Amino acid sequence: MEDITAEGMSEIVLWVKPEPFNFGALHLPPHSRLSLHNIKKIVVYSKTKGQLGFPRLSFPVWKHIACNKLQMTEELAWMYFSLCDLLSEKSRDHFLRWDKLFGSCTDQEEKDKIRNQMTVDTLHFVLLVFIQHLNKISLRSSLIPGEEWPARARSPSPDLENRASPSMSRSLDEHNHLSFVVSNLSAMLELLTNPDLLDRHGEAMVPYDAVVSLAWLIGGSVDRRCSATPMYDLATMPALETATGYSRDVNAFSFKALCSWIQGSLGVNPFGISSCIIGGRRLSWPLGDDSAVDGSPTNSSLIGSRLVSNENYAPPKYKTVILSQLCKRTIGRTGSTLRGSSVKVHRCHNSYIYLLAPMRSVSIQKCKNSTVVLGAVETTLQVIGCKSVKIIAVCRQLIVSTTTTSAFHLLTPNQPLILQGCIHVVIAPYHTFYPQLEDHMRAVGLSAHPNSWDKAFSIDKDYKDDPSAWHLMDSKNFYLFNIPFDMDGVTKAIPGELPYVYKTAVQQREQHISAWQSSVKEAGLSKQQRKQFQAIVEAKFQQWLIETGHKRELDGLVMSAHSASAVVNKK
Repeated sequence: MEDITAEGMSEIVLWVKPEPFNFGALHLPPHSRLSLHNIKKIVVYSKTKGQLGFPRLSFPVWKHIACNKLQMTEELAWMYFSLCDLLSEKSRDHFLRWDKLFGSCTDQEEKDKIRNQMTVDTLHFVLLVFIQHLNKISLRSSLIPGEEWPARARSPSPDLENRASPSMSRSLDEHNHLSFVVSNLSAMLELLTNPDLLDRHGEAMVPYDAVVSLAWLIGGSVDRRCSATPMYDLATMPALETATGYSRDVNAFSFKALCSWIQGSLGVNPFGISSCIIGGRRLSWPLGDDSAVDGSPTNSSLIGSRLVSNENYAPPKYKTVILSQLCKRTIGRTGSTLRGSSVKVHRCHNSYIYLLAPMRSVSIQKCKNSTVVLGAVETTLQVIGCKSVKIIAVCRQLIVSTTTTSAFHLLTPNQPLILQGCIHVVIAPYHTFYPQLEDHMRAVGLSAHPNSWDKAFSIDKDYKDDPSAWHLMDSKNFYLFNIPFDMDGVTKAIPGELPYVYKTAVQQREQHISAWQSSVKEAGLSKQQRKQFQAIVEAKFQQWLIETGHKRELDGLVMSAHSASAVVNKK
């Protein structure tokens, strides 16, 4: 890339990428055996295994380390490995190819053979297990005597405070990510560096490949806002060689200089949540008002609602959409604003949200008594701190934590992860469709097979199986779901096939309805009797709608003609 002027140096900023931390660092205390000492040993051991261990780590080598050295279960070992693969920024064809292989397996032995063929970047993997300490609660020595985990400040230092935007709350995840990286950068570089690589003065050096690996966690920009530039490209620019300690002769950096430059350049993510709130474009999406009285919306349902996107300045890869504090609202959207975006649904209560588009990721946090229907999610659907929500989605990975009395209707090729703090989580098969669904699935590299919706992996804070956290939905409570919007498309049915027990329940219910309709026809009612009977049925139906809360949902769906058309073809 072109070098920058001295004036442009002040516009360079490094920032922590959100996806590895949001979806790779589990909302759990770190596993007791993942100490810094042991993570370093992973690198050393992997390098002794030749091409099976370095630069790409095969699953058999990692399984041996995890199960025989770290006393993890094989299922837990696979969880870490598959998370790294998911976050590896591979092509959609890569995931579809592996999905096809796993979908053709008929038993666990065949699946194990496929798993043993998979590899991930070794240095990315050790960074992934390192950042599990993001959610470490206390700073204490590890369980192995003499080992100390590098400190993570519970509150940022004064110099870190200056990196944050003025309106950025300390509670924002991205602020915690930044604090973690600043506090632990030296330790991360040690993991990636060959201790034998020294300059002529005996000072440690960091190879270029290690900086490329660290760029998996850290992004860069030369204009602070409008573009993204890989950190390794910035670090090797002639104007920055002195600051980064880069030597072209050995293609490596001075450890001290590089660490100082990265820490001095780290700042708030220009494409993150706080920047989106400050500089993003407000979305004037039509909202159905469930709290309307006599057709007039109540002001209380509008106060505090925030719909915003950074599409007006962010590169396509870093598009973000925020829906926050919707209360008693109904929203239905598709279109280019959502397409490819990372979506955050935050603190929405008593609302019905339809986001029918191919999205990169979706995070649903602190929502209550709401229904969220999603299109196809390319990477991860994350649900945190929710209560009494219904989530309907096609996604590559579901991760749920601290969520209670909620139902998930899923189509996913990977095991749903149910983490600590979950109570009465109900999992059921995907049970709806809309005309563009299969087009959206193809756009993000998802297919109907394999579908591991019912194979959830649940672990508590001690990394033990917690089967009480979730259960499969009873078939008697299973109903098909109709998405109430018209749009063009070729999908005419639910992708794949309903499991037998649920399909049978639906068919039996349809048979009961047909039998009831036949009984009414054969009853020989007079015109007046039919009229009375219809009035009774309608009254009972209206009473049922009110008692179940479905009337509020239907009222929210009554939009103007403009709002209804906007669902299909407006941003």
